[in-house]
Amino acid sequence: MNRSLYTKLVLIILFLILALMLVAGVFLTRGVRSFYLNDFYDSMAEAFSDNELAVALRGAAAEDDPDYMSEILGAYQGPLGIDRGTRNYHILDGATGAWLAGSVTLENGVDITPNIVTALGGENGDASDPNADYMDVALPLEGGDSSYIVYIIDNRETMRSLNAELLQIIIEAMGVGLVISVFLSLLLAKTMIAPIQELTHAAEKVAGGDFSDKVANDSKDEIGVLTRTFNDMAVQLENTLDDLRKSEQMRREFVANVSHELRTPITGVKSYAETLANDPDIPPAMREKFLNVILNESDRMTKIVQDLLTLSRFDAGSFEFSFDEFSFETSVRDVYNAVRMEALAHHHEFTLECEQGIPRIRGDKARVEQVLMNMVSNAIKYTKDGGRIAIKAGLRGGEVFCTVKDNGIGIPKEDVQKVFDRFYRVDKARSRESGGTGLGLSIAHEIAVRHGGRIELKSRLGHGTAITVWLPVEGPKDAQ
Repeated sequence: MNRSLYTKLVLIILFLILALMLVAGVFLTRGVRSFYLNDFYDSMAEAFSDNELAVALRGAAAEDDPDYMSEILGAYQGPLGIDRGTRNYHILDGATGAWLAGSVTLENGVDITPNIVTALGGENGDASDPNADYMDVALPLEGGDSSYIVYIIDNRETMRSLNAELLQIIIEAMGVGLVISVFLSLLLAKTMIAPIQELTHAAEKVAGGDFSDKVANDSKDEIGVLTRTFNDMAVQLENTLDDLRKSEQMRREFVANVSHELRTPITGVKSYAETLANDPDIPPAMREKFLNVILNESDRMTKIVQDLLTLSRFDAGSFEFSFDEFSFETSVRDVYNAVRMEALAHHHEFTLECEQGIPRIRGDKARVEQVLMNMVSNAIKYTKDGGRIAIKAGLRGGEVFCTVKDNGIGIPKEDVQKVFDRFYRVDKARSRESGGTGLGLSIAHEIAVRHGGRIELKSRLGHGTAITVWLPVEGPKDAQ
C-alpha cells in the first residue's frame, strides 16, 4: 500500500510536469508563429505605405522597367526585411504572373499563390494563411502599357529555426524538470506518507485494544489536524470503553445486589409459608408471628421493587416532576415532626433549627420531602440509641439548604464516595433489620440533581455524619 501511494504521488507530479511543459511548448510555438505573421504583414504595410517608395515604383512601372523596379525595392530591403535567404522580393508580370526580376533569379518562376491570384485580379493580395509554410504579399502596380505585381515572400525558415530552438530548450527543461520533480515528489510523498504510516500503525494498535500509542504531529496542516483528531478519538474511545467496562461491572454488581436483596426476603417468606402449610397445629401466637414476618418481608420486597422502578425511570428520563412554589421551611418542619416520635423512641436528642428568612422555593414538594425524610431516617437508623441528631435549615446565596448531623456510626473514609451508589449500606445487617434497601440516597441524589441542586456528605468513622442538601430557590432552569 505504501509503495502504491509513493508511486501514485510520483506519477501525478510527473504527469503535471509533462502537461505543463507540453502546454508551454504549444503556446510558445503558436506565439512565435503569430508574432512572425503579424510582424511580416505589419512591416509590409508600413513599408509600402511610404510615399517615396510608392512614387518611385509607379515611376519605374510607367517606364516599363522591371529591373529598375527591382533596384528600387533593393534600396528598401532593410524596411522590407529582405535577407535573400528566407525573404525575397520579385517583380511579376501583372497579366500572367511570370517572373521578371527580383532579389534572386528564378528560372522556373514563382508558384502562383492565392495572394498572387488576387493581385492578378487587380486587388492587393495580403491575406494571411497560418497553415501555409510561407508568408507573402502581392501588390498590383499599373505601368505605361503593362501591369506589374510587386511580390514579397518569406519561407518562414527563421520561424521554424526559432521553434526548433524553443523545442530543444523545452525538451532540455523537461528533462531537468523531470529529475527535479522525481526528487521533489519522493520528498513530498515521504513527508505526506510518514504521518499516515504512523496513523495506520496507531490505528492497528487501537483496533487491537492498545490505546497507549499516541501519534506526535504538531504541524498546522490537514495531516496535523487529522493526527490530533485521531489522538482525541483514541482518548474518547478509550474512555468510552472504560465507561462500558465500568457499566458492565456495575450491571453485574447491580444484578447480584438485586438478586441478593430479593433472595433474602423470598427465602424467609418461603420458609415461613412452608412451615405454616406443613404444620397446621402451630399455636396461634406463633402463627401470627410468622404471618407478620411474611408481611414485613413482602413489604420490603415491594419497597425494593418500587425503588428500582424509580431509579429506572430516572435512568430512562421518564420520571415526571410537578414543579410549583412551596415553603421549604414548612417541609423541613413537617419531616421533623413526622419522625420525632421515632427519634424519641430511640432516646435520641432530636433538635431543629430554622434560620430566619427562608424563602419559598420552586420544586416538587413531595420529592423534596422524600429527600429530607431519607436523610433524617438514615441518621436515626445509623445512630445508636441515646445519640444526637440535629437538623438545620437556612439560606446561602440563591440556595436553601438543610443539614442533618448525627453522632452515629459514621462511614469509613474510603467508602464516603460510595454512599450514593445503589445498594450501598454502611451496616448491611442493621439496614435489613430496619427494612433498608440501600437505594434511598441514590434516589435522593437523583432528585436533588433534577432540581438543579446537590447533596454533600461529610463523615468520620465512629464520629458521625453530616449530610446537606442544597436546592436553588428558583428551581431548575428547565422546570416546567
